[in-house]
Amino acid sequence: MIVDDDARLRRALHSSLHSLGFEITDSPNGEVALRETENHKFDVVLLDINMPGMGGFETCRELRRANPRLQILMLTVRESEEDKVKALDAGADDYVTKPFSVPELMARIRAAIRRATTSTTDAPETILIGDIELDPQRRTVRKSGEIVRLTPKEFDLLHYLMSHAGLPVTHVRLLHAVWGAEYSQEREYLRTFIHELRKKLEDDPSSPQYLLTEAYVGYRFREREVGQT
Repeated sequence: MIVDDDARLRRALHSSLHSLGFEITDSPNGEVALRETENHKFDVVLLDINMPGMGGFETCRELRRANPRLQILMLTVRESEEDKVKALDAGADDYVTKPFSVPELMARIRAAIRRATTSTTDAPETILIGDIELDPQRRTVRKSGEIVRLTPKEFDLLHYLMSHAGLPVTHVRLLHAVWGAEYSQEREYLRTFIHELRKKLEDDPSSPQYLLTEAYVGYRFREREVGQT
């Protein structure tokens, strides 16, 4: 479902995505989008932030409350880092910055569909992404088969990021999840732990391939490769 008050953008996206085999529904605002989700099941929602009436953030919160597994991609303006953070905190799974290309949008949509499919199956005992393997039950991490020694908090931080692979996770969400609400402003604390994890996991910590920075937003662990579980 495409939710945007710009009719021209809706038509352009509808045409492009329909030609690639997607079934598309258009909604001009948040109120209509919420009614549509009451009557139909969607895999992914593309949701604009700036709309009259019920804005994108409020719509996102309502969609997330009613549909915990729904994949929501918010459309943001490239310069607005604050909007990206607000979108993720409102419950969005990811964001796409305007202007965007159709190939970029398709990559994000396919990743969202893979996540939705994975979330409906039993989670594997271990998480394998590239040559990094994390076993949450044994609390072990291996790189290329070799044990990597992590502190308890380093493990918890890595586990959270790998469990949300491919998704941008805000500083506040990471701090809440790993350390607790009282650490919500300790961004330097978080940067220190990410720095240490990169030294232990990355071939070149100055050019990370796994623990990626989302500028002004937070961090993202690399997407799973096709065929990896």
